[in-house]
Amino acid sequence: MAQQLNGEVKEREIIRLMDILELDLEQKNLLPPQRNALLAELKTHIRTVENSGSLFTPHGVKTLSRHAFDSNSLVTSREAAKCLANVLLLESKTRQIFVDLGYPTKAAQRLKNDNREDELLNSRILFLLTYDTAFDFSQLFDEYQLAESINLNIIRHSKSYSKTRRRDPPTATDTQALSETLKLLFNLSQYYPRYLFTLARPAPSILKILCRTHLATPVLQPPVTYLVNALLNLSVHYDEKPHRDSDSNPYFPKPDQYCNIDRFISILDNAVRTYTEEQLETLVTPLVTLLRKVFEFAPSHVRPHMQTALLPSNSERSQPLGQSNTLASRLLRLSNSPVAPSLRESVSSLLFELSDKDASSFVRNVGYGFASGFLMTHDLPVPASATEGWSTGPNGGDLGEKLTSVDGKEINPVTGQIREMEPEAPEEEMTEEEKEREAERLFVLFERLKATGVVNVKNPVEQAVQEGRFEELE
Repeated sequence: MAQQLNGEVKEREIIRLMDILELDLEQKNLLPPQRNALLAELKTHIRTVENSGSLFTPHGVKTLSRHAFDSNSLVTSREAAKCLANVLLLESKTRQIFVDLGYPTKAAQRLKNDNREDELLNSRILFLLTYDTAFDFSQLFDEYQLAESINLNIIRHSKSYSKTRRRDPPTATDTQALSETLKLLFNLSQYYPRYLFTLARPAPSILKILCRTHLATPVLQPPVTYLVNALLNLSVHYDEKPHRDSDSNPYFPKPDQYCNIDRFISILDNAVRTYTEEQLETLVTPLVTLLRKVFEFAPSHVRPHMQTALLPSNSERSQPLGQSNTLASRLLRLSNSPVAPSLRESVSSLLFELSDKDASSFVRNVGYGFASGFLMTHDLPVPASATEGWSTGPNGGDLGEKLTSVDGKEINPVTGQIREMEPEAPEEEMTEEEKEREAERLFVLFERLKATGVVNVKNPVEQAVQEGRFEELE
C-alpha cells in the first residue's frame, strides 16, 4: 500500500505519476502490470482536494480519461476509471471538462458490460455528470440504450434474491454497484421525465430486491435507501392507465398484493423506533412520500389494508391518541415534530390522505389536537364536531361536553379518547412544569380555534390578563 502523502510532497508525487502516465499514452513504454500499479498508486493520493491541482486541469482529466476509456486492457481501464471518478467527485469543474472531451458516450457504452465493477464505476461517473454540467443525456437514451442498460443491470442484481435458486449472497461490490445504478436511475427519472416509460421498467426488480433483501440495523442504509428513492419517481408511471387497478401493476403483485405495502410499512416502523426525529427528517421522508403516492393509486381493496396499518385503531382510544407505542401513535407524534418540518408535513399529509382527504374523518381518526395545525395551514374548514367539543354549550355547558363517536362510543374530538375511559379526576397533582406545558398547549389550541372564525371564543389566558389575575414577577 502506497504511503499517504501530504503538502508539497503529495503534489510533486502526483505530477510525477501523471507525467509517466501521459508519456505512456504516446510511447506505450510501460508493461500492463507497471501501468496498473502506477494508477493504483495514484488513486491513493486522490482523496482530498488539497495539493491535487494538476489532476483538475483539462490536461489531467484527458490523461485519465484516455487510460480509462481508450485502453485495450479492462484492468487498466478500471484502475484509471477509479482515479477519474474520484477526480470528478472532488472537483465539480472537471465534469464539464470530461463532457467536452466527448467521453460520456464511452461511459454509457461501457455500462453495457455484464460486470459489476464496470457498472459501479460508469454509473458513478454518469451520476456525477447529472450535476454541474450542461450535458444532455438524451443522446445516451436514444443512441446508447442507457435506460435498457440500467434495467438489465438491476435485473441481474435481482437474480441474487431469487426464492427458488440457490445463489451466493451479494458481495460488497455487488451492493455498491446496485447503489450507484439506483442513484443514477433516480436522477435521470427526476431530470428526464419524458423517458420515464423506459426508466420505469426496473420497478418489478427493485420491488423484488427490497422485499427480499436483509434489513440491517439501522434499517435506512444502502441499498434500502436507494431502492426507496428510485421507486419514488417510478411510482408515477403506475398511477396512469392501464396500470391502475391492473393485475400487471408490480406494486400489488399476485398472489400477495399486500407484500410490497407490508414491506414499506415494516421499514417505516423499524425506522421510527430507531432514529431521532432530526435523523428521520432526512432519512424517512422519502419513504412516507412513497407510501402517499402508492396509496393514491392503490386498488380499492388495498387501501383499507393501508388505513388499518397506519391509522390509530379503536383499541388505542382507551387513552388520548398518540400516547401508545404503536406505529400509528409514533406517526401522530411526528406530525407535531418541532425539529422535522418536512417530515411533519409529509406525515400529516399521509394521515389526511388515509382519511380520504375528508376533514371530518381526519379529525375523527387522529383527534383535533393533531389535526388542527394541518387543517389551518392548508386552509381547510374545521369540522363543526371539533369546534363544538371546545365551545360553550347553549345552556352554559362545560367545554368538551359535545362529542363525536366511533363504533357507537362517544369520543373526545380533541384527544380522540373514548369519553367513558377518560379519568374523572387526575390521579396525582400536576407539577408546576406540567401545568405550564399544559397551559401553553391550551393557549395555542384556543388561538388556532379563534383564527378559524368558525366560533367566537375567548382565550382564558387572555381573559385572565385583562382581568388582572396575573401577577408580574420581580
